[in-house]
Parts: sequence; C-alpha cells; structure tokens
Amino acid sequence: MLTPTDAAPVYRRVLDELIPQAWHHVEQYANNPIEADHSQLKHRLRPMRGLRTDRTTQVIIAGHAFMQNLRRGHYELAVDAPPATRVSTAFAELAQPI
Repeated sequence: MLTPTDAAPVYRRVLDELIPQAWHHVEQYANNPIEADHSQLKHRLRPMRGLRTDRTTQVIIAGHAFMQNLRRGHYELAVDAPPATRVSTAFAELAQPI
C-alpha cells in the first residue's frame, strides 16, 4: 500500500502502528495528485465565498464528484467519446429521452 504524505515525522510512527505493511512515500511532490484533485474543487468554490449550509456543501461536492467521474469515464455515458468532449456528449445523451 502506498501512502504519499509530506515528510512530517509523526506519520512514520503512526503508519507503522496502524498499517505496518504501508510504504510511507516521502518524496517531494509525491502527494501532488491528491492535492491537485482538491485544488479543482477549491477553484470552483472560491467565487462562491465558501459554503453557507451543510445542504449546499453536500450538493456541490456530489455534483463535483459526478462531473469528475463522468469526465474520467466511470459511467456508461459517452464511453465512445474522446475525453475532451465526454461531458457534452453525455449531457446530449441524457437529453435525448426528455
């Protein structure tokens, strides 16, 4: 199991206690994919100046997760479309029955 984190000394001790088989990867920039995924969500939320209620938080996070999964091809929508046009093709497919 790979656990990329920053190089804080506490992580090694805690991971050794909780998950002894984990490999603690402390190379610089190792956790960038994780941070990059969060940055897209933060980028969308910044114009809204934060989330006001728990309900709006839930809706925004669910919508963001849906769009990410759709863009990555995790649904049976627009599976033949290239990644650049997958979202628009999927919404066109969803609009056809309506």
